[in-house]
Amino acid sequence: MTRGRYWLAIIDGEIAGQLLITYEWSDWHNGRYWWIQSVYVPARFRRRGVFSALYKHVESMAQADQDACGLRLYVETGNERAQETYRAIGMKKPGYLVMESIFTEQGMQKNAESR
Repeated sequence: MTRGRYWLAIIDGEIAGQLLITYEWSDWHNGRYWWIQSVYVPARFRRRGVFSALYKHVESMAQADQDACGLRLYVETGNERAQETYRAIGMKKPGYLVMESIFTEQGMQKNAESR
C-alpha cells in the first residue's frame, strides 16, 4: 500500500483542484480511514463543484475498498465556508477534538502563533 495518493481536477487544461488521501488503520472500526488532506481549489474555480467532484470520486473508490471504513478530514475551526461545503456533501463532526505535540521548530512556532 502507498502512503498516499493525489487526485487532480482539470478544467480546460488547468489544475482546478487537488486533494491527497492518506490512510490510517482504525482498531476501533477494524478498517482503514481514508484521510482527505491538502485540499486546494484556486479561487477562480471555487463554488463550481470542483471539490464535490473530487470528493465523490474518492468516496466511490473508498466504498469499493473492502478495508475502508470511512472518510475523514481536518478543517480549521474558523473556516466556516469550508465546513459548510463539507456538511453539504454529507460529512459530519465526529465529536472528537484533535490534540497534538509538535516536535519541529517550525511547527512549534506556528502552534505558538495560533494561540
